[in-house]
Amino acid sequence: MASKPGILTEWPWTWLGNFKYVVLAPFVGRSIQSLLNREDGSKIDIGYLIIFPFLLFRMLHNQIWISLSRYRTAKGDNRILDKTIEFDQVDRERNWDDQILLNGLLFYYGYMKLEQSHYLPIWRSDGIILTTLLHIGPVEFLYYWLHRALHHHFLYSRYHSHHHSSIVTEPITSVIHPFAEHIAYFLLFSIPLLTTVLTKTASIVSFGGYITYIDFMNNMGHCNFEIIPKWMFSTFPPLKYLMYTPSYHSLHHTQFRTNYSLFMPIYDYIYGTLDKSSDTLYEKSLERQGKSPDVVHLTHLTTPESIYHLRLGFASFASEPYTSKWYFWLMWPITLWSMMVTWIYGHTFTVERNVFKNLNLQTWAIPKYRVQVTTTTIY
Repeated sequence: MASKPGILTEWPWTWLGNFKYVVLAPFVGRSIQSLLNREDGSKIDIGYLIIFPFLLFRMLHNQIWISLSRYRTAKGDNRILDKTIEFDQVDRERNWDDQILLNGLLFYYGYMKLEQSHYLPIWRSDGIILTTLLHIGPVEFLYYWLHRALHHHFLYSRYHSHHHSSIVTEPITSVIHPFAEHIAYFLLFSIPLLTTVLTKTASIVSFGGYITYIDFMNNMGHCNFEIIPKWMFSTFPPLKYLMYTPSYHSLHHTQFRTNYSLFMPIYDYIYGTLDKSSDTLYEKSLERQGKSPDVVHLTHLTTPESIYHLRLGFASFASEPYTSKWYFWLMWPITLWSMMVTWIYGHTFTVERNVFKNLNLQTWAIPKYRVQVTTTTIY
């Protein structure tokens, strides 16, 4: 929560708890009904039908980034900020999917209100080019100044300080904002989307690709390990003005008054807000090697569903005693896939790393389930 919460800080469905997903039910039901009630030979509106599957894809995309980030930071290689994540941050960031629900509601609403959004084609080159230009120009420029405004003490204390409570960032830190702040971001990112719809140049690829690009860059910028290789900037030097790195944005979370840009650092260069240590931190992060542990806690999986209780997966499960959920049955395809991966991989992997004063402690998991372990050896 922000230090001085302003109006529209809480999400409208907070009181629903885990039942918040029902807010999408009427819209999803209506889209399915439109498919079932269509007349013979009538054209299917693919764009309308894939809104809900696309929201599920975005959740999966985010979860992959979460698991990858926690695994990489647990190993320690290329880690940017070498500090552990506090428990209150894990609790504060549990509602990372709220912004996906909000986007889903607004997408459905926009479809109902804008006739031009019906029956979008799969691909249109002019719409993709227009979306790209509008992002590089108005979106990046307006975001830069909106971000600087959010760091003014009045707005910062009421809204943006909630996001900056996370010094050691995770991918989902990127979307942890008060409700009102997310409304502002949606209006900003909707500039390319609405423009292409109203000019009838929009396509399913331009919509889905642009939103996926935003999710990818947001997650990458907050993952707390350096992922961008040096050869990319060596091959194309101007790229440093067009794409930020995780270490570049990490400095914004530690210094607060530098590196305001969204994904393109060019505006920090133009307006003199570039952190002078950006290049140094980038190179140090690429070279950083994980420290060898002083103590290792060796463990193994129990049931197939126990994979979801690893901190690499769902933090909400990992923070509670092991229990089976009814919706795990719906996830059996993923569960079986994870069992195959662990069987093929076959090597111990690091799941968590903590530092107690000067003692480096790591938790290693053996990718074997209880039924696969025939004997137990105690050292």
